[in-house]
Amino acid sequence: EQAGASIINTGIGWHEARIPTIATMVPRAGFAWVTKRLMGEVDIPLITTNRINDPRTAEEVLADGCADMVSMARPFLADEEIMIKSRTGREKEINTCIACNQACLDHVFEQKTASCLVNPRACHETEYDESPAQQKKKVAVVGAGPAGLTCAITAAQRGHDVHVYERRERIGGQFLFASQIPGKEEFRETLRYYETMVEKHGVTVHLRSEFQAEMAADYDEVVMSTGVLPRIPRIEGIQHEKAVPYPEVLSGRVRVGQKAAIIGAGGIGFDMAAFLGHETMSKEDFEEFWGITRNGEVRGGVTSPEDDHADRELYMLKRSPGKAGKDLGKTTGWIHRQTVKKLGVTEMSSVEYLRIDDDGLHIRHQGEERCLEVDHVVICAGQESDRSLEDDLKAAGKTPHIIGGALKAGGIDAQRAIEEGFRLGLSL
Repeated sequence: EQAGASIINTGIGWHEARIPTIATMVPRAGFAWVTKRLMGEVDIPLITTNRINDPRTAEEVLADGCADMVSMARPFLADEEIMIKSRTGREKEINTCIACNQACLDHVFEQKTASCLVNPRACHETEYDESPAQQKKKVAVVGAGPAGLTCAITAAQRGHDVHVYERRERIGGQFLFASQIPGKEEFRETLRYYETMVEKHGVTVHLRSEFQAEMAADYDEVVMSTGVLPRIPRIEGIQHEKAVPYPEVLSGRVRVGQKAAIIGAGGIGFDMAAFLGHETMSKEDFEEFWGITRNGEVRGGVTSPEDDHADRELYMLKRSPGKAGKDLGKTTGWIHRQTVKKLGVTEMSSVEYLRIDDDGLHIRHQGEERCLEVDHVVICAGQESDRSLEDDLKAAGKTPHIIGGALKAGGIDAQRAIEEGFRLGLSL
């Protein structure tokens, strides 16, 4: 202020701090309280920031006297009309930033053009022709995950008659599973957005409906966005009742016992460890877990808490050598690795799986055979594309458009899936 500043932006932390400050697991407006402590201490306006991703949260921050102004950046990548929609009473139509960082910050650090996972138009606006379709078509989209829904909504916006077929009772695909992970609740906002836009643009959704190849004759175009299936590794006893694929756990159909082994140490394996370690996390839980203190007595505002061990005894295993999670996001991978460490999960690499039986999971590790006496073995060993409908469609004389996980299962790349759905919706 004495140097002549006219305004102060109070952004908190950075990646080197090793405390999450902007990623999706950070509670909304999680650090506005820091700015509030400065209010009244200076005579120039103060801006607060960090994980303020919707107008309602911003209004609450201002109403609580936490700041004079609010700064948002990523939410405008997710939806450039966020303020217009808010001002005109269309909040449900806002495509909310989920703070995943996958297409914005991760791209920046990889010297790529920044964009947005939930909005592939961002920073690529001049590349797409979004004009109305010259010929109205009847389109069937099989599978209501992010790829299929994006395609359906985009095609309907351009004037096509779109029908979505989903075998489950809800739309959302893998985002339904992701939204169950502690710290990934924001994914529910994307599901809310899809539900709103499907209704707004007149997309007909058929839930609990299996699309049959003979139905293709009623449509001009068929899109296969049938997603992925969990890959089941070849292990003796894999059909034992202790062995459960990850969808069975995240859907709530299986309640995992107090001791569990997770087979697979990729993104889903880390998510499963977080889910089994602490199934919910409030703002207070977040601060305690990461050692954030508000008392002002500790330099930097963070203590060094003891690891908050999970309620369950957990093992996370992988066949390959080396560090787990090396392919996780550039700006978020360290958070997932730290979370697993703080939960006290036992990580093991170069593991040979011998069998699963009543005693648990038998493995060979570092030349020694042992049995992990667990209640459940959760299978997170990757995914395979679900293309079971493709041959039948071709036999019926209809070659489908294939997008998302059905096209390529590796890593369950939601950014690629959504972009493919958007591009296809524009090309139909």
